[in-house]
Amino acid sequence: MTTQTDVITESREPDPGTSGQEPRSSATLGGESKRSIEQIALLIFICIPFVALAAAVPLAWGRGMSWLDLGLMVGMYYLGCHGITIGFHRHFTHGSFKAKRPLKIALAVAGSMAVEGPIVRWVADHRRHHRFSDAEGDPHSPWRYGETLPALMKGLWWAHMGWLFDEEQTPQNKYAPDLIADPAIRRISRDFWMFTALSLLLPPLVGGLVTMSWYGAFTAFFWGSLVRVALLHHVTWSINSICHAVGKRPFKSRDRSGNVWWLAVLSCGESWHNLHHADPTCARHGVLRGQVDSSARIIRWFEMAGWASDVRWPTPERIAARRQEEVSEAA
Repeated sequence: MTTQTDVITESREPDPGTSGQEPRSSATLGGESKRSIEQIALLIFICIPFVALAAAVPLAWGRGMSWLDLGLMVGMYYLGCHGITIGFHRHFTHGSFKAKRPLKIALAVAGSMAVEGPIVRWVADHRRHHRFSDAEGDPHSPWRYGETLPALMKGLWWAHMGWLFDEEQTPQNKYAPDLIADPAIRRISRDFWMFTALSLLLPPLVGGLVTMSWYGAFTAFFWGSLVRVALLHHVTWSINSICHAVGKRPFKSRDRSGNVWWLAVLSCGESWHNLHHADPTCARHGVLRGQVDSSARIIRWFEMAGWASDVRWPTPERIAARRQEEVSEAA
């Protein structure tokens, strides 16, 4: 039986919201080797912000950052990250598993606390991305402007965050009718501002109460709210930009999605992106040996507890069917 998400992630007809042109055939090929100068530019584009942030932590230690701040930043980061990866992405967008009602609501709330937009809009945008991945109609492909180095740099900016300011909106009634039909999910989406406020105010509340000081509340807000949200945003956006430009491509897909290992832990397993685009409904993205996927591990725990069912786990046959004849990777 074909499901709503199967239709959305498999069809590639021109989107009514675009110019109506056929998808660019050159943008559907994967596995091409890039020139070394492109690789250097791409690494600079994505690495420098993370290096700067990593350097800020030890520099600030003892001068504005405490163990409490670090704990709040890490705890809130992974709460929101798994809310996005397990909830918004694998459950609501792709139907990788079924969740009992309390878990379903909890995942929607946790994802909303990542401050990445209302759930209905997020899911609609992502389903549209899969329908036209790296082709005409994709809301955030880095190949939007072409394949030369200047065009790719411009496209990376677009895919990373420029598309968020685009006036064209994905029609939610078309791409997320199942979520709109659910009163509870519709309410959570409409009250996104409330969960944003909760996400930003919880760390300073905890920090202030534990230290019994306004300074403790301030540093908790800086690290546990502002830095945490900024880091999570850039990691999530990197899946749209960097993981569609470089990375190993051991699986057959109709786009340029690649596996980027050094984002795996921060992205909770989302950067094993090639398998995801080769098999969008699979509950595990890191299917090869050594590929860390914390989201899949937590889904397994949900299943063991009886909270999740009908989980679409990868099987050896399912993986083999999607293998490239020759494993190709970006240089």
